[in-house]
Amino acid sequence: MKVLHLSSESSWRGGEQQIAYLIEELTKAGVQNIVACRKHSAFESYCQKKEIPHISLNFTSSLNIATALRIKRYCQEQQPDLMHLHSSKSHSLAVLSGWLGNSTPMILSRRVDFHLKTNWLSQKKYNYPGIRRIICVSDAIKEIVQSDIKQPEKAVTVHSGIDLKKFSAKASEGQLRKQYNIPANYWLVGNTAAIAPHKDYFTFVDTVALLEQQNFPAYYFIIGTGPMEQEIKNYVATKGLEKKIIFTGFLHNIPSILPELDLFLMTSKTEGLGTSLLDAFASGVAVVATAAGGVPEIVLHEQTGLLAPVGKPKEIAYEVQRLYKDVKLQEQLKKGAYELVQQFSKEETARKTLDIYREVLSE
Repeated sequence: MKVLHLSSESSWRGGEQQIAYLIEELTKAGVQNIVACRKHSAFESYCQKKEIPHISLNFTSSLNIATALRIKRYCQEQQPDLMHLHSSKSHSLAVLSGWLGNSTPMILSRRVDFHLKTNWLSQKKYNYPGIRRIICVSDAIKEIVQSDIKQPEKAVTVHSGIDLKKFSAKASEGQLRKQYNIPANYWLVGNTAAIAPHKDYFTFVDTVALLEQQNFPAYYFIIGTGPMEQEIKNYVATKGLEKKIIFTGFLHNIPSILPELDLFLMTSKTEGLGTSLLDAFASGVAVVATAAGGVPEIVLHEQTGLLAPVGKPKEIAYEVQRLYKDVKLQEQLKKGAYELVQQFSKEETARKTLDIYREVLSE
């Protein structure tokens, strides 16, 4: 089997990591993987480093006819059995290539938990006959997609997975405490995510402000970069929290940093599934999260973590305080989370995806 993966994003975020995991595991299973990626992107660098056959294209516009024709020609040259579309732009350009004569069957991945647009183009591309399955990363997304497309049976769930060998509950190396000179009697609370609108770092900061009013002994880490970084830094300054909220920038050593956190705090307002939560589970870190999108499918309240409503700093702060005061609850949640995350490996995600590929090709 040969599969062409379309990756249109310039940066490396959770979606790109999932494509990389999938290609790695499919290759082990004997699938031949080729890639069409964005020029000068992080994924192009990844393909070069891993020697994955690829073509670099202009993915800057969803309606670039030249790019769509190049996808069509690449399919004619390479004869893949399937095209797997991993993003919105990939989806648009693949469908456009189909309208231009590309007959390669398509699989679409859907990672966001909001309804499809109702405009003509969106309705056409999601109901395009060449799309044989829409793989949703959570049941929450599957239910939304099924309510918005003409053939709801095309939408199926395959939960995202992580590299369980990379993330493990190993002893903390104390890097954050040393680097930022944080005393041992303070908790380390953090999140590893792009500083983007749907991650709702305003609520993160508001929650910290409430905890500070309650003299909660902690320092807070925003680990990552993103389009809203300066805006959130400005907001932190207006709250007078510059000494307590630390922006680390993008870090490459997340697997060794995560076990040092006492609490992983996610305040997203939308979330496909939240693989960073799975990373925290595997690293033995307690979790408090908002009940956004697919999050409640993995953060089972009082079993694997604590849930609070979206956009409610007061309720989030309450759950943080509750966890801090109850050591027995901390251990119970970490144990439950570690047991659950064993079901969310990258190997399992790839196996289920390969089953869908085979099912489509047999039809």
